[in-house]
Amino acid sequence: MFEESLFTSQFWDWFITIITLGGIFACFGLIYWLGADFKKTGDKVETMGHVWDGNLEEYNNPLPRWWLNMFYITLIFGLVYLVLYPGLGSYMGVWNWTELKEYRLEMWAADTRYGPLYEKYQNEPITALVENENAKQLGHSLFMTYCTTCHGSDARGVPGYPNLRDEDWLYGGSPAAIETTIKNGRQGQMPAWEPAIGENGVKQVTQYVLSLSGRDHDSAAAAKGQKTYTAMCIACHGPTGKGNQMLGAPNLTDDIWFYGGSPKRIETTIAKGRQGKMPAHGDFLGEAKVHLLANYIYSLSN
Repeated sequence: MFEESLFTSQFWDWFITIITLGGIFACFGLIYWLGADFKKTGDKVETMGHVWDGNLEEYNNPLPRWWLNMFYITLIFGLVYLVLYPGLGSYMGVWNWTELKEYRLEMWAADTRYGPLYEKYQNEPITALVENENAKQLGHSLFMTYCTTCHGSDARGVPGYPNLRDEDWLYGGSPAAIETTIKNGRQGQMPAWEPAIGENGVKQVTQYVLSLSGRDHDSAAAAKGQKTYTAMCIACHGPTGKGNQMLGAPNLTDDIWFYGGSPKRIETTIAKGRQGKMPAHGDFLGEAKVHLLANYIYSLSN
Protein backbone atom coordinates (compact mmCIF):
# COMPACT_ATOMS: atom_id res chain seq x y z
CA MET A 1 0.00 0.00 0.00
CA PHE A 2 1.36 3.40 -0.97
CA GLU A 3 0.98 6.49 1.16
CA GLU A 4 1.00 10.03 -0.14
CA SER A 5 3.96 12.00 1.12
CA LEU A 6 3.51 15.30 2.90
CA PHE A 7 5.99 18.03 3.72
CA THR A 8 7.44 17.91 7.21
CA SER A 9 6.46 21.51 7.97
CA GLN A 10 4.38 24.35 6.51
CA PHE A 11 7.58 26.28 5.79
CA TRP A 12 8.16 24.22 2.65
CA ASP A 13 4.56 24.73 1.54
CA TRP A 14 5.00 28.50 1.69
CA PHE A 15 8.54 28.35 0.31
CA ILE A 16 7.46 26.54 -2.86
CA THR A 17 4.24 28.54 -3.24
CA ILE A 18 5.91 31.93 -2.91
CA ILE A 19 8.74 31.10 -5.30
CA THR A 20 6.40 29.59 -7.89
CA LEU A 21 3.80 32.36 -7.88
CA GLY A 22 6.46 35.04 -7.43
CA GLY A 23 8.26 33.81 -10.53
CA ILE A 24 5.07 33.85 -12.61
CA PHE A 25 4.03 37.36 -11.56
CA ALA A 26 7.61 38.60 -12.02
CA CYS A 27 7.38 37.37 -15.62
CA PHE A 28 4.11 39.28 -16.02
CA GLY A 29 5.85 42.43 -14.81
CA LEU A 30 8.86 41.90 -17.05
CA ILE A 31 6.72 41.43 -20.16
CA TYR A 32 4.61 44.49 -19.32
CA TRP A 33 7.77 46.55 -18.83
CA LEU A 34 9.26 45.35 -22.13
CA GLY A 35 6.05 46.23 -23.97
CA ALA A 36 5.46 49.57 -22.23
CA ASP A 37 7.33 51.53 -24.92
CA PHE A 38 5.29 49.93 -27.72
CA LYS A 39 5.07 52.38 -30.61
CA LYS A 40 2.13 52.77 -32.87
CA THR A 41 2.44 52.30 -36.61
CA GLY A 42 4.03 55.36 -38.16
CA ASP A 43 5.93 56.45 -35.04
CA LYS A 44 9.56 57.19 -35.56
CA VAL A 45 11.87 54.43 -34.36
CA GLU A 46 15.37 55.33 -33.22
CA THR A 47 18.37 53.38 -34.35
CA MET A 48 20.92 51.78 -32.07
CA GLY A 49 23.77 53.55 -33.88
CA HIS A 50 25.08 50.38 -35.48
CA VAL A 51 25.60 50.44 -39.26
CA TRP A 52 26.84 47.66 -41.56
CA ASP A 53 27.62 47.67 -45.28
CA GLY A 54 27.08 51.40 -45.57
CA ASN A 55 23.32 51.65 -44.90
CA LEU A 56 22.27 48.54 -42.96
CA GLU A 57 21.14 49.92 -39.56
CA GLU A 58 19.95 48.30 -36.34
CA TYR A 59 16.61 49.76 -35.16
CA ASN A 60 15.25 49.76 -31.64
CA ASN A 61 11.93 48.14 -32.53
CA PRO A 62 9.88 46.66 -29.68
CA LEU A 63 8.75 43.05 -29.72
CA PRO A 64 5.63 42.48 -31.82
CA ARG A 65 2.41 42.64 -29.83
CA TRP A 66 1.40 39.10 -30.90
CA TRP A 67 4.72 37.83 -29.55
CA LEU A 68 4.14 39.46 -26.16
CA ASN A 69 0.60 38.12 -26.06
CA MET A 70 1.97 34.60 -26.53
CA PHE A 71 3.94 35.05 -23.32
CA TYR A 72 0.83 36.30 -21.50
CA ILE A 73 -1.14 33.26 -22.67
CA THR A 74 1.61 30.93 -21.45
CA LEU A 75 1.65 32.53 -18.00
CA ILE A 76 -2.14 32.45 -17.72
CA PHE A 77 -2.07 28.77 -18.69
CA GLY A 78 0.45 28.19 -15.86
CA LEU A 79 -1.84 29.84 -13.31
CA VAL A 80 -4.85 27.82 -14.47
CA TYR A 81 -2.78 24.63 -14.26
CA LEU A 82 -1.75 25.42 -10.68
CA VAL A 83 -5.40 25.95 -9.74
CA LEU A 84 -6.46 22.60 -11.20
CA TYR A 85 -3.44 20.39 -10.43
CA PRO A 86 -0.83 20.02 -7.64
CA GLY A 87 2.12 22.36 -7.83
CA LEU A 88 1.93 24.69 -4.85
CA GLY A 89 3.29 22.81 -1.86
CA SER A 90 0.71 20.38 -0.47
CA TYR A 91 -2.19 22.01 -2.32
CA MET A 92 -3.81 19.20 -4.32
CA GLY A 93 -5.62 21.33 -6.89
CA VAL A 94 -9.33 21.67 -7.60
CA TRP A 95 -9.38 18.32 -9.42
CA ASN A 96 -7.48 16.60 -6.58
CA TRP A 97 -5.24 14.77 -9.09
CA THR A 98 -2.40 12.59 -7.79
CA GLU A 99 0.07 10.21 -9.43
CA LEU A 100 -1.02 7.56 -6.92
CA LYS A 101 -4.66 7.87 -7.94
CA GLU A 102 -3.67 7.73 -11.62
CA TYR A 103 -1.54 4.64 -10.98
CA ARG A 104 -4.37 2.88 -9.15
CA LEU A 105 -6.81 3.66 -11.94
CA GLU A 106 -4.40 2.27 -14.53
CA MET A 107 -3.79 -0.85 -12.45
CA TRP A 108 -7.51 -1.35 -11.94
CA ALA A 109 -8.11 -1.03 -15.70
CA ALA A 110 -5.29 -3.48 -16.45
CA ASP A 111 -6.51 -6.00 -13.86
CA THR A 112 -10.05 -5.75 -15.18
CA ARG A 113 -8.88 -6.41 -18.73
CA TYR A 114 -6.10 -8.93 -18.21
CA GLY A 115 -6.86 -10.42 -14.78
CA PRO A 116 -9.02 -13.27 -16.14
CA LEU A 117 -6.10 -14.42 -18.32
CA TYR A 118 -4.07 -15.13 -15.18
CA GLU A 119 -6.86 -16.23 -12.85
CA LYS A 120 -8.02 -19.14 -15.00
CA TYR A 121 -4.79 -20.98 -14.15
CA GLN A 122 -4.74 -20.14 -10.46
CA ASN A 123 -6.32 -23.37 -9.18
CA GLU A 124 -4.30 -25.75 -11.36
CA PRO A 125 -1.38 -27.45 -9.60
CA ILE A 126 2.02 -26.46 -10.94
CA THR A 127 3.04 -30.08 -11.47
CA ALA A 128 0.28 -30.28 -14.09
CA LEU A 129 0.44 -26.67 -15.26
CA VAL A 130 4.12 -27.01 -16.15
CA GLU A 131 3.07 -28.81 -19.35
CA ASN A 132 0.78 -25.94 -20.43
CA GLU A 133 2.62 -23.81 -23.00
CA ASN A 134 0.21 -20.87 -22.71
CA ALA A 135 0.68 -20.76 -18.95
CA LYS A 136 4.46 -20.91 -19.31
CA GLN A 137 4.37 -18.10 -21.86
CA LEU A 138 2.41 -15.90 -19.45
CA GLY A 139 4.89 -16.75 -16.71
CA HIS A 140 7.79 -15.95 -19.01
CA SER A 141 6.27 -12.52 -19.74
CA LEU A 142 5.97 -11.86 -16.00
CA PHE A 143 9.57 -12.99 -15.47
CA MET A 144 10.87 -10.70 -18.22
CA THR A 145 8.99 -7.78 -16.66
CA TYR A 146 9.82 -8.22 -12.99
CA CYS A 147 12.78 -10.58 -12.54
CA THR A 148 15.43 -10.03 -15.23
CA THR A 149 17.13 -7.13 -13.43
CA CYS A 150 18.50 -9.56 -10.84
CA HIS A 151 18.30 -13.00 -12.42
CA GLY A 152 19.06 -12.04 -16.03
CA SER A 153 16.94 -12.55 -19.11
CA ASP A 154 18.14 -16.17 -19.33
CA ALA A 155 17.45 -16.78 -15.59
CA ARG A 156 21.05 -17.87 -15.01
CA GLY A 157 21.72 -15.10 -12.51
CA VAL A 158 24.95 -13.30 -11.69
CA PRO A 159 27.14 -13.41 -8.55
CA GLY A 160 24.83 -12.72 -5.61
CA TYR A 161 21.67 -13.68 -7.54
CA PRO A 162 20.88 -17.38 -7.97
CA ASN A 163 20.77 -19.35 -11.19
CA LEU A 164 17.18 -20.54 -11.58
CA ARG A 165 17.98 -23.13 -14.25
CA ASP A 166 19.99 -25.58 -12.12
CA GLU A 167 18.69 -27.86 -9.40
CA ASP A 168 20.46 -26.09 -6.54
CA TRP A 169 17.92 -24.27 -4.34
CA LEU A 170 18.69 -22.26 -1.24
CA TYR A 171 15.14 -22.48 0.11
CA GLY A 172 13.84 -25.48 -1.83
CA GLY A 173 12.76 -25.99 -5.42
CA SER A 174 9.31 -27.46 -4.91
CA PRO A 175 6.36 -25.54 -6.41
CA ALA A 176 5.20 -24.53 -2.92
CA ALA A 177 8.67 -23.34 -1.89
CA ILE A 178 9.10 -21.29 -5.06
CA GLU A 179 5.69 -19.67 -4.60
CA THR A 180 6.54 -18.84 -0.99
CA THR A 181 9.83 -17.26 -2.05
CA ILE A 182 8.17 -15.09 -4.69
CA LYS A 183 5.24 -14.16 -2.49
CA ASN A 184 6.99 -13.41 0.81
CA GLY A 185 10.55 -12.73 -0.29
CA ARG A 186 13.68 -14.00 1.49
CA GLN A 187 16.25 -12.42 3.78
CA GLY A 188 19.61 -14.18 3.67
CA GLN A 189 22.29 -13.41 6.22
CA MET A 190 25.81 -14.76 6.48
CA PRO A 191 27.56 -13.28 9.55
CA ALA A 192 31.09 -11.88 9.33
CA TRP A 193 33.44 -14.35 11.03
CA GLU A 194 36.80 -12.58 10.83
CA PRO A 195 36.33 -10.72 14.15
CA ALA A 196 35.69 -14.08 15.88
CA ILE A 197 38.23 -16.39 14.21
CA GLY A 198 40.83 -13.98 12.88
CA GLU A 199 42.54 -13.79 9.50
CA ASN A 200 44.29 -17.15 9.84
CA GLY A 201 41.03 -18.78 10.89
CA VAL A 202 39.36 -17.43 7.77
CA LYS A 203 42.07 -18.89 5.55
CA GLN A 204 41.88 -22.27 7.29
CA VAL A 205 38.09 -22.49 7.03
CA THR A 206 38.38 -21.50 3.36
CA GLN A 207 40.67 -24.47 2.75
CA TYR A 208 38.23 -26.79 4.51
CA VAL A 209 35.32 -25.45 2.47
CA LEU A 210 37.33 -26.06 -0.71
CA SER A 211 37.90 -29.65 0.40
CA LEU A 212 34.15 -30.24 0.84
CA SER A 213 33.61 -29.91 -2.91
CA GLY A 214 36.71 -31.91 -3.85
CA ARG A 215 38.79 -28.96 -4.98
CA ASP A 216 42.53 -28.40 -4.57
CA HIS A 217 43.31 -27.36 -1.01
CA ASP A 218 45.93 -27.27 1.70
CA SER A 219 45.27 -30.41 3.77
CA ALA A 220 46.99 -29.16 6.92
CA ALA A 221 45.11 -25.87 6.88
CA ALA A 222 41.85 -27.67 6.04
CA ALA A 223 42.27 -29.94 9.10
CA LYS A 224 42.53 -26.89 11.35
CA GLY A 225 39.68 -25.23 9.48
CA GLN A 226 37.46 -28.26 10.09
CA LYS A 227 37.67 -27.70 13.84
CA THR A 228 36.61 -24.08 13.41
CA TYR A 229 33.86 -25.11 11.00
CA THR A 230 32.51 -27.62 13.54
CA ALA A 231 32.42 -24.93 16.21
CA MET A 232 31.09 -22.02 14.16
CA CYS A 233 29.44 -23.15 10.92
CA ILE A 234 27.80 -26.50 11.53
CA ALA A 235 24.57 -24.98 12.87
CA CYS A 236 23.67 -23.55 9.46
CA HIS A 237 25.58 -25.60 6.90
CA GLY A 238 25.32 -28.96 8.64
CA PRO A 239 28.02 -31.42 9.74
CA THR A 240 28.75 -32.50 6.15
CA GLY A 241 28.32 -29.08 4.54
CA LYS A 242 25.09 -30.02 2.75
CA GLY A 243 23.38 -26.81 3.90
CA ASN A 244 19.91 -26.23 5.29
CA GLN A 245 17.04 -25.06 3.10
CA MET A 246 15.01 -24.07 6.15
CA LEU A 247 17.62 -21.38 6.81
CA GLY A 248 18.67 -20.71 3.23
CA ALA A 249 22.19 -21.96 4.04
CA PRO A 250 23.85 -23.14 0.81
CA ASN A 251 25.23 -26.58 0.08
CA LEU A 252 29.03 -26.32 0.18
CA THR A 253 29.71 -29.71 -1.40
CA ASP A 254 28.32 -29.21 -4.91
CA ASP A 255 30.78 -26.61 -6.22
CA ILE A 256 27.94 -24.17 -7.02
CA TRP A 257 28.76 -20.78 -5.57
CA PHE A 258 26.33 -17.97 -4.92
CA TYR A 259 28.93 -15.18 -4.66
CA GLY A 260 31.74 -16.86 -6.59
CA GLY A 261 33.86 -19.90 -5.74
CA SER A 262 37.43 -18.70 -6.06
CA PRO A 263 39.48 -19.00 -2.84
CA LYS A 264 39.58 -15.20 -2.60
CA ARG A 265 35.79 -14.92 -2.94
CA ILE A 266 35.23 -17.62 -0.34
CA GLU A 267 37.61 -15.85 2.05
CA THR A 268 35.71 -12.61 1.55
CA THR A 269 32.38 -14.31 2.22
CA ILE A 270 33.64 -15.90 5.44
CA ALA A 271 35.47 -12.80 6.65
CA LYS A 272 32.96 -10.08 5.78
CA GLY A 273 29.69 -12.02 5.65
CA ARG A 274 26.90 -11.54 3.11
CA GLN A 275 23.53 -9.84 3.17
CA GLY A 276 21.06 -10.95 0.50
CA LYS A 277 17.45 -9.95 0.06
CA MET A 278 14.75 -11.20 -2.26
CA PRO A 279 11.88 -8.64 -2.16
CA ALA A 280 8.34 -9.84 -1.55
CA HIS A 281 6.13 -9.72 -4.65
CA GLY A 282 2.90 -11.17 -3.28
CA ASP A 283 1.05 -7.93 -2.53
CA PHE A 284 2.25 -6.40 -5.78
CA LEU A 285 1.54 -9.26 -8.18
CA GLY A 286 -1.34 -11.08 -6.52
CA GLU A 287 -1.94 -14.80 -6.13
CA ALA A 288 -2.68 -15.60 -9.78
CA LYS A 289 0.45 -13.96 -11.19
CA VAL A 290 2.66 -15.44 -8.46
CA HIS A 291 1.29 -18.88 -9.36
CA LEU A 292 2.12 -18.45 -13.06
CA LEU A 293 5.54 -16.99 -12.32
CA ALA A 294 6.34 -19.89 -9.98
CA ASN A 295 5.18 -22.29 -12.70
CA TYR A 296 7.60 -20.77 -15.22
CA ILE A 297 10.54 -20.83 -12.78
CA TYR A 298 9.75 -24.41 -11.81
CA SER A 299 9.72 -25.38 -15.49
CA LEU A 300 13.25 -24.04 -15.99
CA SER A 301 14.81 -26.83 -13.93
CA ASN A 302 12.14 -29.49 -14.43
